[in-house]
Amino acid sequence: MTPAELRTVIEPDGRVKVRDLGLSDAELLHCYRTMLRVRAFDDTCLKLQRSGRIGFSIPNKGVEATQVGAASALKKTDWIFPSYRDFGMALYHGIPAVAMMHNMFGNAEDSAKGRQMPVHFSFTEPIKFVSISSPIGTHIIQAVGAAHAMKLRGEKHIALASFGDGGTSSLGFHSGLNFAAVWKSPVVFLCQNNQYAISCPVEKQTASDGFAIKAKAYGMPGILVDGNDLLAVREAVLEAAEYARKGKGPTLIEAKTFRMGGHSTSDDPTRYVPKELVAEWEKKDPLLRFEKFLGKRKLWSEKMRTQYYDEAMAEIDVAAKEAAATAKPALETIFSDVYATVPAHLRRQGQQAFEVAARHGEAEAGDGKFPL
Repeated sequence: MTPAELRTVIEPDGRVKVRDLGLSDAELLHCYRTMLRVRAFDDTCLKLQRSGRIGFSIPNKGVEATQVGAASALKKTDWIFPSYRDFGMALYHGIPAVAMMHNMFGNAEDSAKGRQMPVHFSFTEPIKFVSISSPIGTHIIQAVGAAHAMKLRGEKHIALASFGDGGTSSLGFHSGLNFAAVWKSPVVFLCQNNQYAISCPVEKQTASDGFAIKAKAYGMPGILVDGNDLLAVREAVLEAAEYARKGKGPTLIEAKTFRMGGHSTSDDPTRYVPKELVAEWEKKDPLLRFEKFLGKRKLWSEKMRTQYYDEAMAEIDVAAKEAAATAKPALETIFSDVYATVPAHLRRQGQQAFEVAARHGEAEAGDGKFPL
């Protein structure tokens, strides 16, 4: 394997370079509908944030093919250690949109009971989707640890660690890749090179020729793939996953893509991303590319796009309304889910908090600006 050449499967006109895609027509349409659902989720969350109903969200427009392509290559028994731009991985594997929306509102049905920021999803069913981490790169070493535990147990599962180009500058990146390579831990490292780590462009992030080439220094295969080509990403992750399941160790995949929006809802990309660059990548929109491919197989039409997107928006709208109407976490949850048996000193503190709340009412957020 060499990272020197950009791997592609879908040609710009929609033709493919391989005959056996490993996906049925129904599965291909599931990939397509998942990308549309990601965009619908994005659109809805942006409106919710701008109207002050949620505090934060992360745009995914432009990087959906990398998420969904990678997810399609994983088994339900594999573990996903996602970045915060991986909505599609959860949706692809059957996580209900309403479960994700509960986290956006931080309500009583949120798996984290409102203890985390929005976009910090975590689920144990139907897949193992480990909580997204705000600190960059910390989940990379967690993925390696989990993968190594699978190896010691004799399991054939793997872990996928997904991170952005900025994550490669973290200590977790070096520590994780070095450990995984030495111990041949069954983990796939997926670097989503979307060109900017917040406002820091790739050329200021690394002096190397991309990120896949870094694999050579750690003693593992490196693959450079077109991140806007869903089938190319799927192929690369399938290859890396099989390599890991055979006990050969990790692979570093660099998926070259571009986020066609801000780093988050608190970011203004027009201040640092040239308009010409955005226009260039808009022509490479992964959704449009996949539509051309589906069209070649007689599986797509303009009418279908409208129908599927309207269905996705309706689904997300219902999810948002349900999450908005769900009660906030009870005060006692700040003491629960930590200890099997609550220690006496925490019981005393809890009782004091409950008494204050009973006299004065529960605390509200106040009118300060959201910090991010």
